[in-house]
Amino acid sequence: CRRNRKERQMFSHAAVIFAFLLAGASTPSATAFQTLSQRPLASKETGLTMRQLDPRRSMYRSSLRMQSSVPADATKKKTVQILMSDTGGGHRASANALRDAFDVLYPGQISCDIVDIYTDFGPFWPYNDYVECYKIMAKYDFLWKIFFEFGATPFGLWLNELLLETFCFDPFLECLSRPVGESQKRADMVVSVHPLCQDLPLKILCSLDTNGKSRSSGRKTPFATVVTDLGGAHPTWFNKGVDKCFVPSDALRRCAKERDVSESQIVQHGLPIRKGFWGGEYGKVKTSETPESSPFKGLFAFLQTSNAENQNESDEGTVGSVKEEMRTKLNMENIPTVLVVGGGDGMGGITTIAKTLGTKLDTNGSSDGNRYQMVVVCGSNKDAVNELSDVTWGNNINVRVNGFVNNMDEWMRASDAIVTKAGPGTIAEASICGLPCMLSSFLPGQEEGNVPYVEESGFGSYSGNPELISQRVSSWLESPKIMEEMQSAALKAARPTATIDIAKDLAQILFDDSKI
Repeated sequence: CRRNRKERQMFSHAAVIFAFLLAGASTPSATAFQTLSQRPLASKETGLTMRQLDPRRSMYRSSLRMQSSVPADATKKKTVQILMSDTGGGHRASANALRDAFDVLYPGQISCDIVDIYTDFGPFWPYNDYVECYKIMAKYDFLWKIFFEFGATPFGLWLNELLLETFCFDPFLECLSRPVGESQKRADMVVSVHPLCQDLPLKILCSLDTNGKSRSSGRKTPFATVVTDLGGAHPTWFNKGVDKCFVPSDALRRCAKERDVSESQIVQHGLPIRKGFWGGEYGKVKTSETPESSPFKGLFAFLQTSNAENQNESDEGTVGSVKEEMRTKLNMENIPTVLVVGGGDGMGGITTIAKTLGTKLDTNGSSDGNRYQMVVVCGSNKDAVNELSDVTWGNNINVRVNGFVNNMDEWMRASDAIVTKAGPGTIAEASICGLPCMLSSFLPGQEEGNVPYVEESGFGSYSGNPELISQRVSSWLESPKIMEEMQSAALKAARPTATIDIAKDLAQILFDDSKI
């Protein structure tokens, strides 16, 4: 079959890795790696910066600098650089959520610089093209499985660390050195929301804080990892050199410990999620005075949040009324509704699933006399939007087809169940809305653990077969008892205050002058 140039490059790259492995290459010694890691900076060796060596380094995206309004005394404003890559929609969504939480908790006091460090500072292919590489490997998931599993081996971890430091140290050094906000200096704190943004940034911060004397010690700039996976994660997420590692689940707490991250470094709140899902059931925000323990008492407004158990109890009691309210707002019928989501990148076989499920619900409506409703969110998949919009649906089902939407919280709260790929963010958001989850696909490795997380929590199941998906979802909608039990289980697993809790903990580190 014909493939475009990027796909051919990916297959060629995979072939090179296989050939390298089959050749029986031995792992170089730790001494050799240590020698390499202590080499002087290329910029000092040559007298040239990466910007001079590569004119692309001078091209920054203005959208990367997400800043709060500048207070009267800008010298008091703290700066945070959040490192990520747009390999899937979850990493940027988490970064934006943390930025928004800082703005709510500390208005005008924290400026955030959100950077896709690989796309904007990667020196050459594949580093500067990770987003397209991800899309190809997600399409051919056997490629993803190969690279994920190989990268998780001791040799794969060593090789990745070696190649990143060899080729990306200088361009990434420029990224971490650049001024943030109005401060005209580099960030006061660095936060990673991507698995490939731990090892090398930590070394660079060591180098910056010691004026190039060391890449392994002497770091003073605070660094935290916020893990955005849920039921399973790649080992590169976890580095024992971080100040704090925020994990969303017991499974990832265990993963962190296996990578020698200490108990004192691990904090478990949940996943950082979009603002529409914060603060208890439906994002209602209350403010109160800063706690006595804060060194900035009286300057900031904190969100007042109750414990998760109490929030979940109130959620369960009001889901029905808010659901009806949302359906009215979105011009939907007030009938049993399923939401089918293809993810921000539009992946997950959404058209076949939607057609099969729509047919099944229409057939059920003919036999039981009920009407059903299906909302399909195709993300950036314009072909799926066009194809599903041209379908002639039955008389017993109302179908709404959308592309990318900015109000996913409203669509979720208007629905009774969701069909989605096993993305961690969508699962976390669905649980806050009390939605039973029918998982239709997952990326091998990182999303695979999300399936048992949902099934063992009692609010969903998995099948990659559209027919089985349709049968299971329709059986849920036909049984009020099943729906009530799964809704309760979803709300029990929900962590609606996670983003706020993470932001508070990060700010506590940031405002502690002894650590900066």
